[in-house]
Amino acid sequence: MANAIKASAASPSTSSTNRWIQLIIGIVCMVLIANLQYGWTLFVTPMAQKHSWDVAGIQIAFSIFIALETWLTPIEGWIADRLGPHTGPRLVVAIGGLFVALGWIVNSYAETLTMLYVGAAISGIGGGAVYSVCVGNAVKWFADRRGLAVGLTAAGYGAGSALSVIPLRMMISSSGYESTFFWFGLIQGGVVFLIGWLLRGPLPGEAPVAVSSARVVQSTRSFAPSEMLSTPTFWLLYLMFVLISASGLMATAQIALVAKDYGISNTVLFLGASTLTVALIVDNVMNGVARPFFGWISDRIGREPTMAIAFGGGGVAYWLLGTLGTNPWAFVLFAGLIFFTWGEIFSLFPSTCTDTFGPKFATVNTSLLYTAKGTSVFLVPLANVLKDWTGNWHAVFIVTAVANFVVVALALFVLRPLRARQQASGNASMSAQKAGV
Repeated sequence: MANAIKASAASPSTSSTNRWIQLIIGIVCMVLIANLQYGWTLFVTPMAQKHSWDVAGIQIAFSIFIALETWLTPIEGWIADRLGPHTGPRLVVAIGGLFVALGWIVNSYAETLTMLYVGAAISGIGGGAVYSVCVGNAVKWFADRRGLAVGLTAAGYGAGSALSVIPLRMMISSSGYESTFFWFGLIQGGVVFLIGWLLRGPLPGEAPVAVSSARVVQSTRSFAPSEMLSTPTFWLLYLMFVLISASGLMATAQIALVAKDYGISNTVLFLGASTLTVALIVDNVMNGVARPFFGWISDRIGREPTMAIAFGGGGVAYWLLGTLGTNPWAFVLFAGLIFFTWGEIFSLFPSTCTDTFGPKFATVNTSLLYTAKGTSVFLVPLANVLKDWTGNWHAVFIVTAVANFVVVALALFVLRPLRARQQASGNASMSAQKAGV
């Protein structure tokens, strides 16, 4: 009680400083777990060559990682919320850091695909713990700038591996992928464990209250997870998330293979760097930049119009890469555009979810929506099936382009009116309760 009173009495400048410090800590944590997903593609070929493992078998480990990284986040988010703003975030993230380190260390010793899958499962649990808490903290601390704050947090995850693409490739070449897994896992997980103890959620009265406008409408009540799951709005958001996430994860997991099949992977492009190296750096930067950029845009023009702009551009980008991507510079440009127009789902969807269902249960609710990423990962291997069936990547990129255009239509013509009706119904209910009806 004393803490709550103290927080309520805190000066606006102090509260503002606190929340920006918390946001920065969350971003750093996200940077440190980014390689779990975005650096994976660099390890696939070396593992396949050393052990004669089938690439499809190796990519099952990627699917396991994504599945556990997403599907367990509601539990991890619930634990963080349940333990309270002081204990929950720091404890869950610190334990997540330990799992991150252990997962990649197991990968470094894996002599069988089964052991590789175990490592993927452990790192997935750790990555999800860190991700759920950092995003949950952002939406709670920044009700007034929710799109921007979540975008910056998610940018750490999307762009973080850009800093380590060259070191990863160099260490894999010089010391082998096993040592790379071991040392990067140990360092990244260890730092997350240490700085995770600095995280906390906002105390009552410490964070700005929700603000609504004609363009960004925020719920006047908070939905419990069970209430949210009973609404058609949530399941529409889930479907849209799955469609966009599946196309983006396909690009994330397969980009090195696409470059190899196009015959341009090792083509020297810039200052001695190969096409693949340049593409990976550009992709990660664009993926990261997209998240705060489109989050900031959505704070001003609304969530659904921003989705239409981003996902419409994504549809065009997939078509261009499938049609013109065999040129090295075109490959870098169009792949970068793909990453720029899909990474923002990790700012737009959590923001939309919290706008719609309120902040009180935000860590759990956004985590439940985030499980759509885990569902979508099982669509990723279908890209390899379609590619093998048609003999090229063109059909794969056409399908992903169509999926993006479908989501644009859903955002503008289904989600937007559905959210408006739910908000109107909620406001009417709140007014009736206040009037004593």
